[in-house]
Amino acid sequence: MPFDCAQGYGLDVTRQTNSMITKIEHIGIAVKNLNSSNELFKKLFGKEHYKIEAVESEGVSTSFFMLGETKIELLEATNEASSIAKFIEKKGEGIHHIAYAVDNIEQEMERLKTEGFELIHAQPKDGADNKRICFLHPKSTNGVLVELCEEKR
Repeated sequence: MPFDCAQGYGLDVTRQTNSMITKIEHIGIAVKNLNSSNELFKKLFGKEHYKIEAVESEGVSTSFFMLGETKIELLEATNEASSIAKFIEKKGEGIHHIAYAVDNIEQEMERLKTEGFELIHAQPKDGADNKRICFLHPKSTNGVLVELCEEKR
C-alpha cells in the first residue's frame, strides 16, 4: 500500500473544500533586463523561453519558460511607474509573485473576499499568456503576492 503523504502527517484528507485553485500556474520573477535574464534562465533550464509578450496595462514585458506543468514568468518594467520597477527599486531582482490557476476567477475572488483576503483589484484584468488575472494583497497572505489566473475562453 503506497504511503499517503497527507495522512502520514495526520492531515484530514477527507475534508472537502470549495477552493477552485487547481495548481501553481507560474512563478513571476522581476528582472532588470529581459534579454540577459532570458540567456541566464536558458542556461539554468537547458531550454529556450517559448514566448515574449508586452502587457501595456501593467507596464511590463514578460518572457515565459515551461517546466513540466509550471511556467516561470520573467517580468521587466517598461516604465518607471510600473509595479515591477518599484519592486526592483525597493527589493532588487527576484521572486515577485506566485500565480495559481483557477476555473472561475470571479467566483474565486468572491470566495477569498469572504474568507478575509484583501484583493488588489475589484475586477479581473487582462494579463499575459491569454489569462484574466487578479492579485491578492501580500498583507493578507503572509507577505506573498498571490495572483489568480483564469484561462480566457
